[in-house]
Amino acid sequence: TKSLEGGRWMIVAKRKDLEEIVRIIEPFDKIIVAACNGCVAVCQAGGEKEAEELAAVIRMKRKAQGRPLETLEIALERQCDPEYLEPLRKYIKDYQAILSTACGAGVQFLAEKFQEMPVLPALDTVFIGVTEEHGVWGERCQACGNCVLYMTGGICPITRCSKSLLNGPCGGSVNGKCEVDPDIPCGWQLIIDRLKALNMLDVYDDIIPMKDWRTSRDGGPRKVVREDLKL
Repeated sequence: TKSLEGGRWMIVAKRKDLEEIVRIIEPFDKIIVAACNGCVAVCQAGGEKEAEELAAVIRMKRKAQGRPLETLEIALERQCDPEYLEPLRKYIKDYQAILSTACGAGVQFLAEKFQEMPVLPALDTVFIGVTEEHGVWGERCQACGNCVLYMTGGICPITRCSKSLLNGPCGGSVNGKCEVDPDIPCGWQLIIDRLKALNMLDVYDDIIPMKDWRTSRDGGPRKVVREDLKL
């Protein structure tokens, strides 16, 4: 989560509609609401405060239905590292399910570690992005596994170009805007302007070769192994 011109790289998520959450937890009367103080806390979707507010709202909804809900709110530093999940273990036997306010990775990791209990998502994971301004988050990376930012002035063509063109712009770019949506800046115009500002426009003449999408999701679930860090 290094800063970039005041922004912060992170996984960005948003809370599911309340009615969907209420439907998801319908079979249960005692649940743990597990907050994550990582990325989703930065975008104010799933941190401790948001988890406590969500727990209060769903308790009220269930009370109005004549079926009280018991909740335990617990804030975990992160839900994507095993050492931070252990505080949950002592509560597992007393509850029926975990409602996680983490990203999709956190939800799945909880489910792996506590296989005896249903783990339910309270959020929809949207993208890897930055804080553009207070309350506004923008996508910057699709985690494609084969970064070409050194050729594009630090602007990702996979993410910033609506068509993910590795060599652009296309014929639909007009006055620096994308034909997909006139409110979207043309990603390749951004790249060209950046290369000009850096006096690196000669790099634009280099054709970026066809992308090997096997480094992306096309090759199945990915894993990074650092032998020097393994215990």
